[in-house]
Amino acid sequence: MDEEYDVILLGTGLKECVLAGLLGVAGKKILHMDRNKYYGGESASMTPLEELYSKFNFPSPPSDTGRGRDWNVDLIPKFLMADGLLVKLLIHTGVTRYLEFKCIEGSYVYKNGTAEKVPADQSEALKSPLMGLFEKRRFGNLLNWVKDYDEKNPKTQNDIPPNTRMVDAFKKYDLSQDTMDFTGHTLALHSDDDYLEKPALESIKRIQLYLASLARYGKSPYLYPLYGLGELPQAFARLSAIYGGTYMLDKPVDEIVFENGVVIGVRSGDQTARCKAVICDPSYVPDKVKKVGRVIRAICLLRHPVKVRGDTKPASCQIIIPQKQVQRHNDIYVCCMGQTTMVTPKDWYVALVSTTVETNNPEEEIKPGLALLEPIYQKFVTVTDLHEPIEDGTASKLFISSSYDATSHFETTCLDILDVFCRYTGQPFDFSNITRGLDAEDSLNGAQ
Repeated sequence: MDEEYDVILLGTGLKECVLAGLLGVAGKKILHMDRNKYYGGESASMTPLEELYSKFNFPSPPSDTGRGRDWNVDLIPKFLMADGLLVKLLIHTGVTRYLEFKCIEGSYVYKNGTAEKVPADQSEALKSPLMGLFEKRRFGNLLNWVKDYDEKNPKTQNDIPPNTRMVDAFKKYDLSQDTMDFTGHTLALHSDDDYLEKPALESIKRIQLYLASLARYGKSPYLYPLYGLGELPQAFARLSAIYGGTYMLDKPVDEIVFENGVVIGVRSGDQTARCKAVICDPSYVPDKVKKVGRVIRAICLLRHPVKVRGDTKPASCQIIIPQKQVQRHNDIYVCCMGQTTMVTPKDWYVALVSTTVETNNPEEEIKPGLALLEPIYQKFVTVTDLHEPIEDGTASKLFISSSYDATSHFETTCLDILDVFCRYTGQPFDFSNITRGLDAEDSLNGAQ
């Protein structure tokens, strides 16, 4: 550890590994350390199953759960939007060659106690019980408007300029409250109703992303890597290593060393690695972050697929429970995967329920999500504080990411990655300047 590095990254969560890959490609000399023995940090996948039981201080898993190594259980449930930021990063850096993806079979929304399918095409929309006949026509008109909307071309805007409140845009199309909820929470993927008072352009762009993602593969807008989300940080770590990055797992971090208020290195035991900057997750610097909320996550092992409307039994799906359906301020998210995504043995499923905590009884808050999963074979519950950095790090050269939120997709995660990148480099990330890796293809293996 006598060398000096451009940047030392602490923690091998997805955010830090993506940044290591991007900065490695950009020619930075990198040292990447983690106190854990495995990649992924908070965003790891637990394998074998014994590791998950051990993490939650449970006895060894029963013998009927099959081979432990057939399980890859995510600690933080999230899907990739097929046309979203993380997919763009994967393709632009060539990391796709290390991964295979599966399209999630269906996207569902909770209404009156039942999970209803979010229509994936015109024919599904006509059959959907989510809306009446006339409402479907009004909803279709809204979607056509969103598809064609161009903030720079007033002719596409139908007298709804970009700064119009979203609630007023909905009123223009005479949508019912249920349809507004469905659109804002399952297409625009807002987690609460604050968006209604904000400019419509943000929601329009979010719905455009949903529709573009849905158009990529047809079943749903969501993708998932085979063998669990833990594959993602490892893939970006491999990219960084190709460009000369050095990795140290199971390495205690005893001190981030400062001189005159500026980072100069990281100490582990009696060794200090010198550097010009440090990037880390909030757990490494508890005195330099602030608590901004809490999130509850329940990992549930099931012997059956999740219950949804009709005879369909999706092997993988997402269900969004809009907050108004259960008298809350924040949505509840349910993700389910099984053998088709290589995260469980045959005839087993893993479902994850998450939401932003609002009361002193977090587990009570996710009951509507858990009710969709009954009977539950085994349940593991965590309540985690959400942290954000107090300072942007440009003066101290200590750049801290934010905690992973309750949303079930990676868009907010990627926005944080790009924010840290901009703070560190002093300029926004430019996708067009990324050098693809060797033999990279502009596709996602297996996603079709």
